Amino acid sequence: MLHYQIEFDDYRQHLIHVTLRFVANPTQVLSLPTWIPGSYLIREFSKHIESVKAYDEAGRQLKITKFEKNKWRLYNTDHELTTVEYDVYAYDLSVRGAYVDQTRLYVNPACVCLGLVEQEQAPVEVEVFLPQELKHFQIATGLASKSLVKGRYTLKADNYAQLIDAPFELADQTRFSFDANGIPHEFVVSGQHAMNAERMKQDIEKICSTEISMFGAAPFDHYTFMTMATANSYGGLEHPNSTSLISPRDDLPKADEPTEPSEDYQRFLGLCSHEYFHSWLVKFIRPENFDNYDLNQEGYTSLLWIFEGFTSYYDDLILLRSGVISQASYLKLLKGQIDRYLQNPGRFIQSVSESSFDAWIKFYRQDENANNAGTSYYNKGCLVALCLDLGLRLRGSSLDALMRRLYENTQQGIQVNERTIVDLCKELTGHDWLEQINHLINTTDELPLDQLFPEFGLSYTLKNEKALPFGLKLSDKPEGVFIQQARRDGAAAKAGLSANDVIIAIDGLKATEKLLAKYAKQSGTFTVYAFRRDEFIQFEIQGAEIDLTTVELNIVDQAKMDGWLKV
Repeated sequence: MLHYQIEFDDYRQHLIHVTLRFVANPTQVLSLPTWIPGSYLIREFSKHIESVKAYDEAGRQLKITKFEKNKWRLYNTDHELTTVEYDVYAYDLSVRGAYVDQTRLYVNPACVCLGLVEQEQAPVEVEVFLPQELKHFQIATGLASKSLVKGRYTLKADNYAQLIDAPFELADQTRFSFDANGIPHEFVVSGQHAMNAERMKQDIEKICSTEISMFGAAPFDHYTFMTMATANSYGGLEHPNSTSLISPRDDLPKADEPTEPSEDYQRFLGLCSHEYFHSWLVKFIRPENFDNYDLNQEGYTSLLWIFEGFTSYYDDLILLRSGVISQASYLKLLKGQIDRYLQNPGRFIQSVSESSFDAWIKFYRQDENANNAGTSYYNKGCLVALCLDLGLRLRGSSLDALMRRLYENTQQGIQVNERTIVDLCKELTGHDWLEQINHLINTTDELPLDQLFPEFGLSYTLKNEKALPFGLKLSDKPEGVFIQQARRDGAAAKAGLSANDVIIAIDGLKATEKLLAKYAKQSGTFTVYAFRRDEFIQFEIQGAEIDLTTVELNIVDQAKMDGWLKV
């Protein structure tokens, strides 16, 4: 057994003290993951590890040497009981890291708990000790936990992989419990907020029940939602039987929350729905090469359009199916997805399968050129799922049926590869789907939404009601007009202007967003003055706009709509 003792006495300095006790193999290697499952970027968690020391059973200091960026080696241990101690700097207020201060103690073991190479299958016990002044904190986690003494908790995991995929939080918490399809759930919120807990419970129970019912069963026997309420942070990370969320407090339901949830609250419910759906899709149903993660290096897959894209399709659809939002709200959310797709010029540069593979270097490393050069496997993947769902329904099946088949296959030890979706579509319909799916995921051709929607009673009309002046996304700053993005097919980019330039004048007048928009509508050539870094530059630019295409969705046949949206 591996025994971790975690203490927070130096929480004011954002430090976690870890003591690890184990029977060491000869020349034992200790390692920390470089990334966390579900977030595809090398995070270099080991940079936060400080003051690593090792001792034998008699308390004598042992030699321990760091030989790779995330690995340490013990020498001449000869199966002795060994203690390793170290500190972890924890000041990452995100769902991926660790964070400790006087208000919250949050630990992702992936970035705190060193593992033992060749002892990954050993059972794990974690003892958590709270300082006297924080002993009133409650704990939230997906791990088995107990507390026999106030301020001290014992957590258990079957192995290291389970440990590092199960964060825990200690804080003052608002919490409630409920059962969904007979499975106990806990919902926990920390941070300053005024959440309407009764309304939240009512809605989240419907969402969870709907998702379990869709699959027919769940790959967990209990589930925990952990939410940190902040001013404006947003995100979530899935785990096998829990999720960690961070949300603007204004997205939580208000005391007077209307029957139809506000757009802010819809966003939070969509986040909950999304991360919960991941319990099936990516935590249980996985790409074949993710069946055993190598957390020392990047792990590539071209299938994130399934695992994130399908999840993004269902997250809002589940809100509708559960009765939490209306059809009108759902169509508005769907329109938002389509608008984002249509306004992304990078969709003509990168396919959604390429986007999946490049997640490590592109999606998680967004820059000023991201919109020009790439597409989102969340956004386009969602619309690919929509196309597949509608296409399957035209042939007597549905994406729901495909998801259930994926779940059944995984229960039989069969994971997802490049052929899986093609093969399942053929099994479900009797038709060959290779060409259609290849078109959806491996080309940059437009998605056939305009062909599919009318089959389900929905008109699909493109509009150009807004435009980017000179092809620029701009914001007014005290120093001038800041260029956030420059479309490479726009007049400004062709003239030489770039993202991060600051426009100070056009045609001899002080520049503002409003003035630039006015000039962009005119024909002719204008002189633009700007700063690039600290250098003053002059440009000659043609008046021109780039239309921002949007879609208008109108119901023309509700009965046909029901064939899609009513399950």
